[in-house]
Amino acid sequence: MKLSFRRMMTGLFLPALLVVMSLVMVSIYPQSALADDFTKATLVNADFAGKDLTSYEFTQASVRNGKFANANLTGVSLIGGNFDSADMTGVNLTNSLLDTARLTRANLTNAILVGAFASVTNFDGAIIDGADFTDVLLRKDIQMKLCKVAKGTNPTTGRDTRDSLECT
Repeated sequence: MKLSFRRMMTGLFLPALLVVMSLVMVSIYPQSALADDFTKATLVNADFAGKDLTSYEFTQASVRNGKFANANLTGVSLIGGNFDSADMTGVNLTNSLLDTARLTRANLTNAILVGAFASVTNFDGAIIDGADFTDVLLRKDIQMKLCKVAKGTNPTTGRDTRDSLECT
């Protein structure tokens, strides 16, 4: 009888302990913080337009055709991510990590990339009209490709795209 009572108590105690630990973890790490990690996620046509994504993580995520128009991605990691054909019109990528990300055919019209790390980012076919690349770390060959299509002035920062890329 004692053995089955112990088993019964263990059977009740363990689930109750797990519930209490879960409540403690949620109070320490709020739900919003737990939901911000899209590392290695596949999110085709995801809509993040106009959202504050400063605490989000998109490392190695695939967000093809994603909608990020006017979103705040300040300091966000997009390292190794696939953002092919993403709408990033007016997005704020200040101090973001874009290295090895694929922004092929992405629309970066009026985007702010000030201080971003993008030395090996693929911008092939991207629209960069009015984008601000001030202090962006780029490989020389990537900078030269971007200079070939650079035009416009960023409406928020007032900086000319060609000047911010230091095109000659």
